[in-house]
Amino acid sequence: MNILVFVDTHGDKQTLKRVLEKAEKADLIICLGDISSFGKSLGSLLSNFKKFNVPFIFLHGNHEYIGDIKQIIKKHKFIMFLHKSAYQLNDYVFFGYGGGGFSQQDLKFENITKKFKKTINKNSKVILLTHAPPYGTKLDHLPKIGYVGNKSFNKFIKEIQPIYYFCGHIHENQGKVDKIGTTKIINPGPEGKIIKI
Repeated sequence: MNILVFVDTHGDKQTLKRVLEKAEKADLIICLGDISSFGKSLGSLLSNFKKFNVPFIFLHGNHEYIGDIKQIIKKHKFIMFLHKSAYQLNDYVFFGYGGGGFSQQDLKFENITKKFKKTINKNSKVILLTHAPPYGTKLDHLPKIGYVGNKSFNKFIKEIQPIYYFCGHIHENQGKVDKIGTTKIINPGPEGKIIKI
């Protein structure tokens, strides 16, 4: 199965065009947020993905608002808004948590994941999706500032050890890859990456 994952296009039409070219080869498409610039033209940007007729998972970034998204998905029913929820496809369980990007701890995330952990077993092939990155990796480190990621995400990764973790938000680290334990973590960047699983 080919998964196309992308993040942080911020309404740039040329970048989105390159994502759409990759989408031709995808069996599943995942947007990790900030496809728009503060929600501008969000509906029309998302509507580009309807024609591919494959599952389309969307998380909001810090540039999108849940109220807007709820209105959009009423019109565009192909969009699977995965914030605070899970989706199973074949043997894989995708768990999503959007928004944020500026806190090192998220108690709402910690409470939700307690419930999620009860729904999976040791054989579950979990893929974690967030907008913001976890703490203490190549994906959240900024020169002269240090680590700016979320420790709640990091703790959850260590407990569950998803097979993959996709995130974005920190533009300086687009395209970077790292590991936490056995979990491969990837910031696919605005042009996206095709991941074969």
